[in-house]
Amino acid sequence: MKLILGSGSPRRRELLAQIGVEADDIRPPDIDEDPRPNELPRPYCVRLAREKAFAIPASDDEIVLSADTTVALGRRILGKPADAAEAAKFLFALSGRRHRVVTAVAVRRGSQIWERDVVTQVKMKRLSDAEVNAYLASDDWRGKAGGYAIQGPAGAFVPWISGSFSAVVGLPLAETANLLVAAGYPVYGVSE
Repeated sequence: MKLILGSGSPRRRELLAQIGVEADDIRPPDIDEDPRPNELPRPYCVRLAREKAFAIPASDDEIVLSADTTVALGRRILGKPADAAEAAKFLFALSGRRHRVVTAVAVRRGSQIWERDVVTQVKMKRLSDAEVNAYLASDDWRGKAGGYAIQGPAGAFVPWISGSFSAVVGLPLAETANLLVAAGYPVYGVSE
């Protein structure tokens, strides 16, 4: 049984390693990640994780793991900012407010799929212009949903979360382990 990680994210590889799982291959999917008109954050995230899982070619002895993380401010989806100006716009929108981070995971074996999504509440402190400018200069915002990464320097902006820290980073570990075991992949030597 081989595990294919359908993500180029180094954070997801690091998170998998925390539960003793190493992907046999990395195959980032090539799909359209634009939200559909009026699509809400949670269904959007679930749809992308599923589409990624099915977009990755895999043989019968391969299990595909894919995920998607998005930041939701109310009904608004804050994806990966295109540039520093958009990252600043996102950070100022999140400043002093609570938001949700949605991470959906899909595990596929053949035509069968196991899915789970996790919603974590996150509060960001009120940010000063100096804090936002220093963070933007770090380039840590690049490629990050909502324009920030909680596991990096922006962790200093987050005084409170309710939910899964690893899901905010990009992969809810407990749920991912359960999905892999359900699909027949041994996590810590255990499979169903």
